[in-house]
Amino acid sequence: MELSGLDLTIIIAFFVVSLGIGLMYRSKASESFVEYFASGRSLPWWIAGTSMVATTFAADTPLAVTGLIAENGLAGNWFWWAFAFGGMLTVFVFAKLWRRAEVLTDVELVELRYAGKPAAFLRGFRAIYVAVIVNSIVIGWVTQAMVQVLRQTLLTDLEPGSNGDFWLVVGMLGITGIYSVISGMWGVAITDVVQFVLAMVGCIVFAFVAVDHVGGTEALRERAIQNFGGTQLFDFVPDFSQAAWMPLGVFLALVLGQWWATWYPGAEPGGGGYIVQRMAACKDEGHAVKATLLFQLAHYCLRPWPWILVAFAALALHPELRTWATDGNKDTDPGLGFPMLIRELAPPGLRGLLLVTFFAAFMSTISTQMNWGASYLVNDVYKRFWNRSADDRQLVRASKLASTMVLVLGGAAAWIMIVQRVSVQSAWTLLAALGAGVGAVFILRWFWWRINAWSEIVAMLGSIALYLLVVAWRESVESDLPASEKMPEQYTALIVAFGTMALWLVATLVTKPAPQATLISFYRKVRPDGPGWSPIAALTPETKPDGTLGMSLACAVIGTAAIWLTLPGIGAVIFGEWGKAFGCLFGAAASIAILLRMLPRLQPRA
Repeated sequence: MELSGLDLTIIIAFFVVSLGIGLMYRSKASESFVEYFASGRSLPWWIAGTSMVATTFAADTPLAVTGLIAENGLAGNWFWWAFAFGGMLTVFVFAKLWRRAEVLTDVELVELRYAGKPAAFLRGFRAIYVAVIVNSIVIGWVTQAMVQVLRQTLLTDLEPGSNGDFWLVVGMLGITGIYSVISGMWGVAITDVVQFVLAMVGCIVFAFVAVDHVGGTEALRERAIQNFGGTQLFDFVPDFSQAAWMPLGVFLALVLGQWWATWYPGAEPGGGGYIVQRMAACKDEGHAVKATLLFQLAHYCLRPWPWILVAFAALALHPELRTWATDGNKDTDPGLGFPMLIRELAPPGLRGLLLVTFFAAFMSTISTQMNWGASYLVNDVYKRFWNRSADDRQLVRASKLASTMVLVLGGAAAWIMIVQRVSVQSAWTLLAALGAGVGAVFILRWFWWRINAWSEIVAMLGSIALYLLVVAWRESVESDLPASEKMPEQYTALIVAFGTMALWLVATLVTKPAPQATLISFYRKVRPDGPGWSPIAALTPETKPDGTLGMSLACAVIGTAAIWLTLPGIGAVIFGEWGKAFGCLFGAAASIAILLRMLPRLQPRA
């Protein structure tokens, strides 16, 4: 794919702006440790919320969505749509609690909620596990996706065995590393806003171009259905009588189990990771709630349809994508249909914008992973265990070194994933399965005083052990079975989740609770609702929880309904299904109207 002068100008301008923002916030980030990782706790909600959305819009997401649709149709996206209820719980239940806790990272909560050597071990171990292992996997798959995009666009003539594409991405990692290291969270958040706007504009324009090239929405539907092999391609909820690839059990496992059972970056049960980091950076509780609500609405309602339309167009123009999705060959990746269309359909000018779209998506995710991963290493390892008397200058210096180390580890993981040809979708599934089972304890620790550090330790280690055992068992009994007869991965996650829950419940009941003084201190600071804190509440009668837990849960249900009605409603508008569009969007509008009437009642009681 050749680039015109306009394309090159757009690309160069993008990198100049990104570096310029980093330089602009260089001095501010160096003021203090809290400025570096939490923007001095002064981010407005719209910047924090947009930063959350930008981070979860990575170079891999359009490719993964294309792969899911080529394999399972539109309904394949329930793999991530199923997290919506958990996201709405974060908005209406957990956001205010996280902001009250005033932690810098989610693992810092461990020693606020628990105490003693088990809590210290858990905090340090989890910080290293997430910063080094999980973070490296995420950076690895995002980098691999960027390499795939380049191979399908700029570098189609690359010689076999050449690593030119990887080193080009390494250059992008270097630019991202420069502005991330020198500007901290301020630079990350502000560049996220710019990068998200560019990425969305590029995807929307490209969706129009792709659909128009196929011949409009009717031609798109007809050709895509023909290549997919059935009308279930466009089913928002699968037709379980036809769609053997997603039986009712799998669908229910996703919708009813995924949101609470699985820990997944950006969709952690009870909130966590870089979502907590953004909430911690907000001005106050109100801004944290608004930021998280903006994130959930944009994440599920605003972003998906441009990707989906391009995926449909790719399937309509390239029937081989369906074969790639079902042949089990790791050398074929249906997600490549997205960048293939960029090479084939984008005119000069749009080519540069679309490359910037992927550059922006890639860099916004990498910058967050760097800053977020470094926050664990510095706040929860260096400051907590190594140098407890470190001043701001020492902490900022350590933060910059840690950010660089996270980037290097992620680059190494990317190299391994490229060599091993690990698909983005496979990496998604692996990380979701590894995190299966820990979600319940992350939710309930806010509402049941009896949960202790051993509960989390057993949940974390038990989920990994059970996952490895279940995988080994499956390989022993399913090795000779055809793919259609093997147990779906979603069932593996549920088995691990329920097994892990049994383990940590036993561990909770056979070990001592956290010290009473720690529980009282936590209760006074965070003021959690619910009957699970009754013994501690009796000891602190002066502390008044909000008393809005029931209303908050109802808001989460209604907010989820609004999302799950808006998604098919927008699709119905695009494809001219006006009756369906009216029903879905009317239901979504009614849900939002009810939600707006309920919001004032979420204010803490006097």
